[in-house]
Amino acid sequence: MKEKLSENDKKGFLVEAEQIAREAGEVLKKHWGKLSKIIQKQFYWDLVTEADMESEQLVISKIQARFPEHQIHSEEAGLKDAESKDFMWLIDPLDGTTNYTHQYPMVAVSIGLLYRKEPVIGVVYNPILEEMFKAADGLGAFFNEKPMKASAVESLNKSLLATGFAYDRKETSDNNYAEFCHMTNISQGVRRGGAASLDLAYVAAGRLDGYWERGLKPWDVAAGIVLVREAGGQVTSYENGPIDLTSGRILATNQRIHEALSHELIKVGKVKPRFTALA
Repeated sequence: MKEKLSENDKKGFLVEAEQIAREAGEVLKKHWGKLSKIIQKQFYWDLVTEADMESEQLVISKIQARFPEHQIHSEEAGLKDAESKDFMWLIDPLDGTTNYTHQYPMVAVSIGLLYRKEPVIGVVYNPILEEMFKAADGLGAFFNEKPMKASAVESLNKSLLATGFAYDRKETSDNNYAEFCHMTNISQGVRRGGAASLDLAYVAAGRLDGYWERGLKPWDVAAGIVLVREAGGQVTSYENGPIDLTSGRILATNQRIHEALSHELIKVGKVKPRFTALA
C-alpha cells in the first residue's frame, strides 16, 4: 500500500462518493413525506425510518462492490470489516432523521473516507435542497461545483454559530445547555439545525462561522472535517488539540475565531451547569 494517496486516487474516491451520495439522495427524495414506518430507538426522540435503512443498504452495497477490500462503518449497520485496515468509509445514510420525519429540510447523506485513520474524502449531500458539498484532502472544497471558503469573520461578537444536543441530553448534566446559553450571549446567534454533517458543511461554505457539539459519532463528522479543512477552516478538540473521532466532541470554525471559541468552551466547561434535565 502506498504511503500517501495520489491526487488521482483522491479524485477517484471523491467521484465515487459523490455518485453514491446522489443515488442515496434519490432514496430520501422517494420517501420524503411518505413514511410508513418510524421506529423509536433508545430514546423517543431517537428515530430510524425505512428511508434510513434503504439509503444505508444502497450506500454499503455500492461501496462494497467498488471497494470490497475497504472497511465500512455506518450508523445503523455498524462495522463491516474487510481485508484492508488502511481504508474505512464512515456513513450516515440519513443525518437529521427527526428533521426528516417532520419534513424539515435540514437532512443529508454523509459519506467520509479515512485513510490510515485520517479523514481524506468528504461528501455531504442534501437531496431536498439539492445542495452538494464535497472535498478531498489537498484538492479544495466545493459547493455545487463552485469553490467554497470559510468566512472572514474575525470576532465572536460578530459570529453566527451552531451547535446541537446529543440523544442523552436528558440523562446527563454534560448536556451542552450551559455552553449554548453562554455562546448565545457573546455571539450574534447560535443555531441548532439537527444535522451535524450539514453544520460542518455550513462552516465550510461560510454560512456559519463556528460549530461545536458533544455526543457525536465518527460518521457524524468524518466527511464534514474534510470540508472545513479544505475550505480554510480549522477542526480540533474543544481544547484546541488534535481532533479525536472517538471523543464525541468537535470544534470547527473559520479558523479566525477558533482560539476565542475554544477559550469560551473551556471556561464554561469549568462551571457547573445551572440546568437540570427534565424528567
